[in-house]
Amino acid sequence: MPIYSYLCKNCGEKFDLLVGVTVEKEELKCKKCGSKKITRQISGFSVGKSSSSSCDFSCPTGTCPLGYGR
Repeated sequence: MPIYSYLCKNCGEKFDLLVGVTVEKEELKCKKCGSKKITRQISGFSVGKSSSSSCDFSCPTGTCPLGYGR
């Protein structure tokens, strides 16, 4: 389930919500004032590095320039 950042248009509170795929938009509300007048904000995300010992592309020197396999 993704975590989304929201901003309440009523009180200005910024908060995060863990949102399931079946949640209706009407169910989402501000944690501080209870208003349903919220907008989803752009938020950061993280990309993890695989623990695999090989690259996703060919490494002609035999060593991975991205540090995979170390």
